Amino acid sequence: MDLLAVPKAVPEMRHTLRERCGGVDSPELLLCVSELLTNVIVHLGEGTPVTLRVSGTCTGRVRVELSDPEPCAWPTQRTAGPGDESGRGLVLVDALALRWGVEQGPYGKTVWCELRAPARRGPKAAVRPSGPWGRGADR
Repeated sequence: MDLLAVPKAVPEMRHTLRERCGGVDSPELLLCVSELLTNVIVHLGEGTPVTLRVSGTCTGRVRVELSDPEPCAWPTQRTAGPGDESGRGLVLVDALALRWGVEQGPYGKTVWCELRAPARRGPKAAVRPSGPWGRGADR
């Protein structure tokens, strides 16, 4: 999905992902996507164009990728103090994800994470290796 990184996009993206997961309980997925998108808003600015891809992998994981056009603004984990209002986003991603990282390209970068597949609630809920969210992720 191509979108602009603006504050209203965060809840809209969570809503869209809930619909597309169709009965799959996915709070870790929703939180990671929210944190990655919020990082773009805070560190690159509102209105930055981004591309979000969420896909299943051949190993049964879910891969989240958020690409932005700024190859030099590298995300780093910070240690937030008790009174700090920010600085915990990548710490949360690191705690929830099985692994995460950054891939730099000549015209941007992609911050990605892999999560355990969400728990199924119904017989038709499934995360497939490829689907409506973007490229297949046989990585």
